Amino acid sequence: MHKTPQEGYQFARQLTTKALNLGGVDFILAPAATALWHLQGLLKDTAIELCGQNMHFAETGAYTGEISAGMLLACGCRWVLIGHSERRHIFGESDDDLKRKVSAALSAGLGVIHCIGERLEEREEGRTMEVLRHQITNDLADLETLPEGRFMIAYEPVWAIGTGQVATPEQAGEAHANVREIVKERFPGAETALKVLYGGSVKSGNAADLIKTTGIDGFLIGGASLDINEYCRIAEIAQLEANS
Repeated sequence: MHKTPQEGYQFARQLTTKALNLGGVDFILAPAATALWHLQGLLKDTAIELCGQNMHFAETGAYTGEISAGMLLACGCRWVLIGHSERRHIFGESDDDLKRKVSAALSAGLGVIHCIGERLEEREEGRTMEVLRHQITNDLADLETLPEGRFMIAYEPVWAIGTGQVATPEQAGEAHANVREIVKERFPGAETALKVLYGGSVKSGNAADLIKTTGIDGFLIGGASLDINEYCRIAEIAQLEANS
């Protein structure tokens, strides 16, 4: 819940210029819903894609304050975040809610960035793999396959979001390997093409070590994405790794 539509437009306008020098990096912006309509025209002829932060599983109905997949598509979105830790843990979204959202988004033609991750106590109890398996298995229960190019997983350890803590490259690499193993069990063969992002206090100071870690294909950037210069520094780091 950051940036007015005007501030979001200014950010995106700056990014369209800076992104011209950042070949090899894919950009997906997930602004507040109030900014989506204003940004679609600006980004229409660029390689920068729009993403909704959340959506309801119903097409229409008496769900005051909610946003449908069709509304996101009409605002130019190609992606939607589903299962973000704040939706799970602050707003109490259930496995059934998320399962229905994933199915509804894909059926409507939106790509899904499926967010998963464990809390600190779950990691300390050695339950990381169990939690990730539960989230993937339950949230994707209605899917027979993962649509290539329209589905990504973002591993975001809850204990590292907005805390200043960050998973070490070893911890992140292990979790990403676990994600691919779980996906392989559930959707044999899909793990090879699947992109898995890391999210959790990513900033320019740790991005280089993280992006070099086997299994990390990119970042879901939180607070650091609010500053255009910091955001682009992270993108430059990703570009160097992509072109190395």
